[in-house]
Amino acid sequence: MARPLSNHRCQDLLVAVTVVAAFLVAAGDASSVGFDLHHRFSPVVRRWAEAGGHPFAAQEWPAQGSPEYYSALSRHDRALLARRALAGGADGLLTFAAGNDTVQYIGSLYYAVVEVGTPNATFLVALDTGSDLFWVPCDCKQCASIANVTGQAATRLRPYSPRGSSTSKQVTCDNALCDRPNACSAATNGSCPYEVQYVSANTSTSGVLVQDVLHLTRERPGAAAAGEALQAPVVFGCGQVQTGYFLDGGAFDGLMGLGRDKVSVPSVLAASGLVASDSFSMCFGDDGVGRINFGDAGSRGQGETPFTGRSTLYNVSFTSINVDTKSVAAEFAAVIDSGTSYTYLSDPEYTELATNFNSLVRERRANFSSGSADPFPFEYCYRVSPNQTEVVIPDVSLTTKGGALFPVTQPFIILIDTDARRAVGYCLAIMKNDLGINLNIIGQNFMTGLKVVFDREKSVLGWEKFDCYKNARVADAPDGSPSPSPAARPTKITPRQNDVGGNGYPGAAPLPRSAGSRNAAASALGAGGLSLLMLAAAALV
Repeated sequence: MARPLSNHRCQDLLVAVTVVAAFLVAAGDASSVGFDLHHRFSPVVRRWAEAGGHPFAAQEWPAQGSPEYYSALSRHDRALLARRALAGGADGLLTFAAGNDTVQYIGSLYYAVVEVGTPNATFLVALDTGSDLFWVPCDCKQCASIANVTGQAATRLRPYSPRGSSTSKQVTCDNALCDRPNACSAATNGSCPYEVQYVSANTSTSGVLVQDVLHLTRERPGAAAAGEALQAPVVFGCGQVQTGYFLDGGAFDGLMGLGRDKVSVPSVLAASGLVASDSFSMCFGDDGVGRINFGDAGSRGQGETPFTGRSTLYNVSFTSINVDTKSVAAEFAAVIDSGTSYTYLSDPEYTELATNFNSLVRERRANFSSGSADPFPFEYCYRVSPNQTEVVIPDVSLTTKGGALFPVTQPFIILIDTDARRAVGYCLAIMKNDLGINLNIIGQNFMTGLKVVFDREKSVLGWEKFDCYKNARVADAPDGSPSPSPAARPTKITPRQNDVGGNGYPGAAPLPRSAGSRNAAASALGAGGLSLLMLAAAALV
């Protein structure tokens, strides 16, 4: 996601998320930290929200694969981007006490459950490679409402207060992680204040830094016994005041930064000696399920390209755009941002990719946004016949600096008629960057089907096609090959029988409806899907 203007560049299953600070309380070998990922609109997250009585769960969720679904994600990206103007080798996994699964929720952001303090308080926080500070609702003066949460969920999702935790410690203004020592005043009682501005729509978080324990578990490969419980002191933001999209459903319960600044989760884990390598990986499944592992430096044979620029963003360079066997030279840089729903390209890169893709598809272009409440975000869409069961999608990849191919395994989205429960079309899922910022963004959709490795130690981005369920590499991946993508292959557009709780089309979007039938969730939550790319960092790219 993008970075805010800030001194801190800044149920089933959900995951624990954290900023682990400088010291580890319980002894343990250096290893990696892991958890699974789910999509914000996924059935898993919906069941969690409904079981917990979360206020947003009462609204109708846009059906996966519908135009409302994609419009919601697009509004999320545009709102937050506009306002910014912008492991192999480890001997075990360090996971969170709540488990190592994560969920993808509104806006294609990935969320995790984190437990901090004594007794532990639990939060569902967004995971963001475009910002650094980890913060949770705390001693709230203005936070997203959890008034409708009842029963067991009421104890699992509650605002945190340092006064209620026996292990909390004050972070004073002379602490090395305090970026605003001159802002200390009698009002903060000696605690280091923080404030993160997210540029547009008056979105921000502010409060004071605090240190407390993060609940973790160290797992060993092949071990049958339960992992070793650990408590690691962490420094994070006690978010007393949230504004803008944080009050409308985006990162309503906190945010974990994964950027390269000293306060970010990976930085603190590496500084503490908790992981063997200053790196982490994120696996993105095609159904919104994935994993994240801290300390994972990837594997031999993965594709790699160096980070470029002096920004704390994960910026890389590309040299060509490949659509099937056609390769077009294109020198451009882009930020790898897991917190942005879609990929944004400026011209001429956008036009080169889109027109080459369009020239190879067999179906006729169609306009699916006619009469809908919100503009449909994609320009290149195609209609399929009622009895059509598959389409031939051109293969897409990007050649990176150094020659390795970055494969785009899912450059399209399927549109479905939720009433007839069938596919009616598909779209090339890229957006033209007309937001007024000189920045290309490789969003979460271009990382689907990959395990992406952020190797900060070697300053390289790695990737390989990956099965997030089996935690194994896909054998036919051409990740490191410098040759163009293989020819297009047929793609099934029939519903999956095992899509439990879904519409049978994982990753698909419902057909846009008329303004009178506007989806409530798309309206209330769509803009809240955060893309937190910070303008200050983007300016250094």
